[in-house]
Amino acid sequence: MTGPTEARPRVVCIGAATFDSIFRMARLPTGHGKVLPLDAIEVAHGMAASAAAAIAKLGGASTLFSRVGNDGVGARIIADLREAGVDCSHIRRVDGVRSPICTVLIDADGERLVIPFYDPRLGKDPAWLPLDLVTEADAALADVRWPEGAAAVLDAARAAGIPAILDADVGPAEIIEDLAARATHVVFSEPAATLLSGETDPRAALEALAPRLSGFLAVTAGPDGCFWLERATGAIRHLAPPEVIAVDTLAAGDVFHGAFALAIAEKATIPDAIAFANVAAALKCRTFGGRMGTPERAEVEAVLATMETRS
Repeated sequence: MTGPTEARPRVVCIGAATFDSIFRMARLPTGHGKVLPLDAIEVAHGMAASAAAAIAKLGGASTLFSRVGNDGVGARIIADLREAGVDCSHIRRVDGVRSPICTVLIDADGERLVIPFYDPRLGKDPAWLPLDLVTEADAALADVRWPEGAAAVLDAARAAGIPAILDADVGPAEIIEDLAARATHVVFSEPAATLLSGETDPRAALEALAPRLSGFLAVTAGPDGCFWLERATGAIRHLAPPEVIAVDTLAAGDVFHGAFALAIAEKATIPDAIAFANVAAALKCRTFGGRMGTPERAEVEAVLATMETRS
């Protein structure tokens, strides 16, 4: 893969940008009342935003297309992401609308409860998107939170002959399938793959989805790693991540998608791209704070080297 000291591949990301209040708890609440957290952090988050921040930290260049309100929360989202190295020039600020916010509770095992809010007045029309920037990029990555924008970017990427990558998380099944059909690479979360295929096993889900969707298909399964379909042989392949003690799994999927998109932009092979993304996502889980736990590229490559030595 291209190293961070060489030309930095650019990935255009489109989708959610939120301002998150993240609380670390001994356990998730089970009823009403007041509970006191062990720790707390506030940070700009969201699927596409966290992936874009991960790309920047891992040595790539990222541009984020998103929508926030023209309010103090929106200003904080943009400031946080700029500090993370993301090009925020094309985040649209909408007057009279509340910026997306989210409250997240994380328990001692790293599992979480996520409560997001998106103001429906943010708008759906993607006509303002600078799609010429997509054609100049090395890859595009879309989440499912703004379907109209994701469709426009995925279509532009395919037309330009660059990888059009979909972070296929849970949402309305018809929207996921429509966006997946527009992408060259689809990486499903395990719940989204089950939703679309009716199969709970990642291998069975890929086998069910293969005739319905073209291109590259994969399913991420948390600590079980990533399963993907090898089109040439029809085989389902699997790669496990390194073992870590999980403190916080929030944004692990976003980091995986960002790392995968960066590796694909660097023209890595599929197995190498998945290995890179697996390690980046696993290392993120060691640290409380969502995307703030994203590792540096040198650490990812050091772990990869150790894994190759042992194999």
